[in-house]
Amino acid sequence: MEKETGPREEGRDLPVIGITPGDFNGIGPEIILKTLSDNRITRLCRVIVYGSGSMMNKYRKLLNLEDVNFNTVTETNRLNPKRPNLINCWTEDYALTIGKSTAEAGLCAFMALDHAARDLKDGVIDALVTAPINKANMPPALFPFPGHTEFLESRFGTEESLMFLVDEGLRIGVATGHIPLHDVAKALTRDRLNLKLDLMYNSLRKDFGIQQPKIALLGLNPHAGEEGKIGNEEMNMMEPLIRTLKDKGRMIFGPYPADGFFGARMQTRFDGILAAYHDQGLIAFKALSFESGVNFTAGLPIVRTSPDHGTAYNIAGKNLANPDSFRAALFLALEVLKARKQGIS
Repeated sequence: MEKETGPREEGRDLPVIGITPGDFNGIGPEIILKTLSDNRITRLCRVIVYGSGSMMNKYRKLLNLEDVNFNTVTETNRLNPKRPNLINCWTEDYALTIGKSTAEAGLCAFMALDHAARDLKDGVIDALVTAPINKANMPPALFPFPGHTEFLESRFGTEESLMFLVDEGLRIGVATGHIPLHDVAKALTRDRLNLKLDLMYNSLRKDFGIQQPKIALLGLNPHAGEEGKIGNEEMNMMEPLIRTLKDKGRMIFGPYPADGFFGARMQTRFDGILAAYHDQGLIAFKALSFESGVNFTAGLPIVRTSPDHGTAYNIAGKNLANPDSFRAALFLALEVLKARKQGIS
């Protein structure tokens, strides 16, 4: 790794994007290296990878991606604008156990995320792009969270956010996240729906620059309850809420049967779609946008994106990982930063 000692001069007005590698035994390091191998990215932003120079060097050699050269820094006011920068978050030379879950990989994933979150809070970086972690090997005493989203909510004092899956022309949020399916109906209250619709509406305006967003709400039950024959959540909760929001001038429509909605390609008619529960939205999104989709956390005071896939242990270290989703996550972070800077009156 080449070290840069001179003060930064070029590119000082470009946004600074922080990147965390996630579980280093998964595909995180590979998709990061493949993304950063395109040196045009340094024309759009300055990059800081939070991780380990030793670990990234091992992957550079293993995958024959040695054209990616990092500038190792300890002080972030000495960033090199012409190449990716790297901060060492641990000094131990942990062995790679590619394709397997280890406690060391989970600990390192936490240390990188923790450091990046501190810098995000201090304004050192402008946005964060996270590669996948394995929730099962994250140290429970340090990371008692279901995932990145809840960790960031805690760090930035936000009680609620919205998992927002984004691809070109497609934006799907979920009203309930990582909870068992048998708990969904109980969790899906009118207040929760109203909150999630509000988060989506405000994000579409602030983060995507859409002046008057048009939003679809998917029903909880098959056939959206079929007028109460297969459940009454739609009639008793969703429909009255939609009427109330329409009276306030918001373009909220539904509830729609989820299968027919996507089968008829109705997603193309809306700026955002709120699914009633996690898999209702994620199955459709991954079927339509698996290799290019992005997970954006709406409702946070900061910008965080991630690829819409997991650690993919089965292909880790084999030079098979597709970086398109990670690359799209980086570009979306830049787009959201730009939209927030421009603002909507």
